[in-house]
Amino acid sequence: MSSRGATAVLSRASRIRSKLQTALEATVLEVDDVSYQHAGHAAVKGSSDKETHFNLNIVSPKFEGQSLVKRHRLIYDLLADELQSGLHALSIVAKTPHETNPSE
Repeated sequence: MSSRGATAVLSRASRIRSKLQTALEATVLEVDDVSYQHAGHAAVKGSSDKETHFNLNIVSPKFEGQSLVKRHRLIYDLLADELQSGLHALSIVAKTPHETNPSE
């Protein structure tokens, strides 16, 4: 028995969301596809891939004690297969829960 949902191909945004949520246990995870803003750029001209540029806003306790560079490296490592298969650019905001609400 096969369900329709199990065979559906996930969008890149859905895959990104799933990978980041699973690994980072994010309390906030926003994945915005802004590829339309870059449709004419040389790096994506002629490409059939429509999901190439994303803005990420992530709040995770896993970022505690990590520099901004280490946070970004972690995210890039988690998305390495996406970057090798058509993902072109990420804009990342990566914060700890304390950084978003210092009174707690």
